[in-house]
Amino acid sequence: MPTPTDLIHHRVSRELEIVFDDGFSRRLPCEYLRVFSPSAEVRGHGPGQEVLVIGKENVNIERIEPVGNYAVRLVFDDGHDSGIYSWDELYALATQFEENWQGYLAQLEEAGVERAPKP
Repeated sequence: MPTPTDLIHHRVSRELEIVFDDGFSRRLPCEYLRVFSPSAEVRGHGPGQEVLVIGKENVNIERIEPVGNYAVRLVFDDGHDSGIYSWDELYALATQFEENWQGYLAQLEEAGVERAPKP
């Protein structure tokens, strides 16, 4: 599985740019990373326990903390800091962005929730 060679936080645009050693790179919105956090708070402890995270349109990353040689902890400005993003997790989030994002937007619509536009 490819591993990141660079993580660049674009604070103003609220994006995390990830460059992988296979040449693939992607800029991911902080909102996307927050609502797809690998934490138990978001994913639950088993199938069917996932939580639909809403209201994170303007969330940003405060800090990126290394976790060994295999992951990072993203600390968000809404206080969320329990997700550990392994290299495999980041690669999956990056390569499946469009599919994941469209699924998230469909879940919001089904729940009757509208995303607020970015200011």
